[in-house]
Amino acid sequence: MEKIRTLRGFRDILGEDIGKFKRIEDASRCYLDLLGFAEIATPVLESTDLFIRSIGDTTDIVEKEMFTFTDLGGDSLTLRPEATAGVVRAYLQAGMYAKERISKIFTIGPMFRHERPQKGRFRQFHQVDVEVFGTDDPFIDAELLWMISLLLADLGVKRYSMEVNSVGCKLCREEFRTVLVSFFETRKDRLCEDCLRRLYKNPLRIFDCKNAQCIEVNSESPLLFDYLCTECGSHFNSFLAYMNSFGVPVTVNKRLVRGLDYYTKTVFEITSDELGAQKAFTAGGRYDNLVEEMGGPKTPAIGFAIGMERLALIVGGGERPRKPVFFFAYLGEKAKAYLAPMVKAFVDQGLPIRYSYEGKSLKSQMRYADGLGADFVLILGDEEINRKAIVVRNMKDKDQFELPLDPSGLAVELKQRFHKE
Repeated sequence: MEKIRTLRGFRDILGEDIGKFKRIEDASRCYLDLLGFAEIATPVLESTDLFIRSIGDTTDIVEKEMFTFTDLGGDSLTLRPEATAGVVRAYLQAGMYAKERISKIFTIGPMFRHERPQKGRFRQFHQVDVEVFGTDDPFIDAELLWMISLLLADLGVKRYSMEVNSVGCKLCREEFRTVLVSFFETRKDRLCEDCLRRLYKNPLRIFDCKNAQCIEVNSESPLLFDYLCTECGSHFNSFLAYMNSFGVPVTVNKRLVRGLDYYTKTVFEITSDELGAQKAFTAGGRYDNLVEEMGGPKTPAIGFAIGMERLALIVGGGERPRKPVFFFAYLGEKAKAYLAPMVKAFVDQGLPIRYSYEGKSLKSQMRYADGLGADFVLILGDEEINRKAIVVRNMKDKDQFELPLDPSGLAVELKQRFHKE
């Protein structure tokens, strides 16, 4: 009798591979915990309409790659091809937007796409998916990329490149769309059938085409980056400045686009030449309109996904005790300048740190810190800066004291005092 084998594009994960998967998961959870992310799990099976509405009906994923079927009740269902749509649905369904100022969420699990199997790419694949809802501050864009760099260093991945771009907002795209359609209209004879169909419905999707002739046409096209509005240009420049603060080098690739319709402003890909032609293993970006388009309140958001199969190809080879949680409360722009150094110093020491992106009143930040379960609040304003000191308040007994205003020295001192391995 013939043995039953796995389906094409599916595989068992065992031996060394499962060990690498566990390393990726453990390291991811470690850094996500340090920066205040909460884990959720969403179903692998969702309504097909969820993905059509979020990903876009002219994308390759929706048009060609989804595992979709009609169930016994006549409903169209789809195995999730990516995680963001399901996480947004869960965010809205659970009413997180009404309970939390900022929601930092991650999920780890399998995704499904009917693609041609190739190196590190399967029809069932696994992702670490990370999402942040509730802030449009470019600091979080940079923070996510910095966190990825820490994770990759932990996993022994040294040779990789971070490519970044801005795809603007609806205002930028409206002006650029007219220019782009005019450009492609003069080159219709060189476009594939799919791109001809997309030309007037969603011309930006032409940039995602894998047809060799379309790629050649795209290389001659105008750049959306050159049509960014003032606000989008300022956001991108601030993002690059924060990346510099974190000490993480990035490459601006003005032709970088993502294959999903919901992206706005910052987009990025992390690639390795060790993976061959399909060299991206992490990608993401901002999607400031998706929550609203799916029936929720206006909510800026950003996220990324790590392809675990592809990352596992380049990875080099007991329960954690609870760590005290610190909250950095800053008052004013001078104090906010210490945000990146403070966050870097605490994470370098393995200490969980939280903070507000908006930097509201001290009362508001203290209330926020209490809601997050912070053990200590670090208070910094103009008066403390003038004294070259920072106030440390114990949230349990309300006792407080001052230490020198040196982020690195502060983190070391507080670790010695309050964190026992």
